[in-house]
Amino acid sequence: MNKQLIERLQSKTATIGIVGLGYVGLPLLLRYSEVGYKVVGFDIDPSKIEMLASGRSYIEHIASADIAKAFSNGAEATSDYARAKDVDALIICVPTPLTKFREPDLSFVVGTVDALLPHLRAGQIMSLESTTYPGTTDEELKPRVESQGFTVGEDYFVVFSPEREDPGNPNFSTRSIPKVCGGVTAPCLEVGLALYGQVIDRVVPVSSARAAEMTKLLENIHRAVNIGLVNEMKVAADRMGIDIHEVIRAAATKPFGFVAYYPGPGLGGHCIPIDPFYLTWKAREYGVHTRFIELAGEINSSMPDYVISKTSLALNLRRKSINGSRVLVLGIAYKKNVDDMRESPSVALMEKLRDLGADVSYSDPHIPVFPKMREHQFDLSSVEITADVLKSYDCVLLATDHDKFDYALIKQHASVLVDSRGRFLESADNIVKA
Repeated sequence: MNKQLIERLQSKTATIGIVGLGYVGLPLLLRYSEVGYKVVGFDIDPSKIEMLASGRSYIEHIASADIAKAFSNGAEATSDYARAKDVDALIICVPTPLTKFREPDLSFVVGTVDALLPHLRAGQIMSLESTTYPGTTDEELKPRVESQGFTVGEDYFVVFSPEREDPGNPNFSTRSIPKVCGGVTAPCLEVGLALYGQVIDRVVPVSSARAAEMTKLLENIHRAVNIGLVNEMKVAADRMGIDIHEVIRAAATKPFGFVAYYPGPGLGGHCIPIDPFYLTWKAREYGVHTRFIELAGEINSSMPDYVISKTSLALNLRRKSINGSRVLVLGIAYKKNVDDMRESPSVALMEKLRDLGADVSYSDPHIPVFPKMREHQFDLSSVEITADVLKSYDCVLLATDHDKFDYALIKQHASVLVDSRGRFLESADNIVKA
């Protein structure tokens, strides 16, 4: 049965289902449509379905024209999971956050798969792209699929192929980023390679779904640990009166053996702040204490408090307290030049400032209104930056260094400017490095 499915995938006569149309799923839908596949997108948010049907994008770096083109070429979006029976592949791109106890929350993955189960049919492939701990595909997806009477590897195929999207990165696209794929069985992998082989320039096979799951965790833990290192060095350098950003720029001139990572106010995005906890949690099942990873997590988690302490000190030197001060936070996306707020450290900074009694506002050219979030709530809109606006605040905190900000204007008119991103290279009386 896998040969017929492989043939349909390779000839582009297969129909592709993308489940979860966010920062991962939507670019994937557009890519499959672009190369000629029939695509059906699934999402439980009716507002997304409505916007896509009308040719509008809800993600800043994805053009509405690209949406309109895909849907004029036959792409569809629906919240009806019964349509799953009409597709040959189901690619699952749903969130894998943490619980309040900092443990893996697979409720979105499990809930999605359970909702799909009554509509599965023989001869399909299911691919999980959501970052998770090693064993999820084997332990959670495979038994559920087989509960419907299928035999995985014979009449139904299951793989794990982790997403590697980097929103707003102009140098890499869904097509050009190599795709790792691991199957529950060898025939599953064979189908998985056919699934991605027509839309991704290079597909990288690994021996198992567990190896693919671990690969994704290694990629993101590598970044988390190195960012933890430079965050710790930032604190030490600050005590010594040394600018860590100057040091990193100098070290980066070494043509071998050094990769530049940069400190900040905390980790953001869906991957780097969360993924290490998926491995540390699973490792405990095997009696392994991942001390190195957990230490980096502690350092990175402490960065918002470090920035707040620097803000408090800056105000204190001007005979002011955080309580009662007007603070403008610049940038609330998790990284510059995007509208993505997943796990943004800026939100943690805003909440800590609010809890300490500050009157908090924000300015972000990419996010005009503070969005509804699962765990955070601010009834705020973005403030337009002018000289008079900057002067009206007791403190301006640079949390995300978007290129659209006028940094010369900010430096000139902010009475106190706390820079948590190292954007300002030269020292000034009103600038505090954090």
